[in-house]
Amino acid sequence: MPSQPQKTLETFVNPSTERDYQIHIEAPEFTCLCPKTGQPDFATLFLDYIPDLNCVELKSLKLYIWSFRGEGHFHEAVTNRILNDLVKAIGPRFMRLTAKFYVRGGIFTNVVAEHRKAGWQAQPKVELSQFPAQSNIRG
Repeated sequence: MPSQPQKTLETFVNPSTERDYQIHIEAPEFTCLCPKTGQPDFATLFLDYIPDLNCVELKSLKLYIWSFRGEGHFHEAVTNRILNDLVKAIGPRFMRLTAKFYVRGGIFTNVVAEHRKAGWQAQPKVELSQFPAQSNIRG
């Protein structure tokens, strides 16, 4: 049976709750309708999150994103709604959703919405060299 769009976000248990780690997801085929004109709006969604107890299951996320295709939403509203639904489903330590809408009428729209779990503090970022140190030792 073919898949159908749905609003249900399925989860699975975070396999490494002892540490902060980042999950990055890109969804380049997001569409919804302009609530004023009914014309389609297209966006790439960039989801970055640090899970706590649960992670979002990717097929359910795909079907959830698909469910907006026939609905009218302002860019700001739909971005925040998706973030709210994801936070409710998985309760992450941190989540950032960036929605980059394609040009319409000569204007690009980027909407960035964030969530931080109460009391959670990000660890300092560790910068590592891209290349190992060169040695002058010849063998």
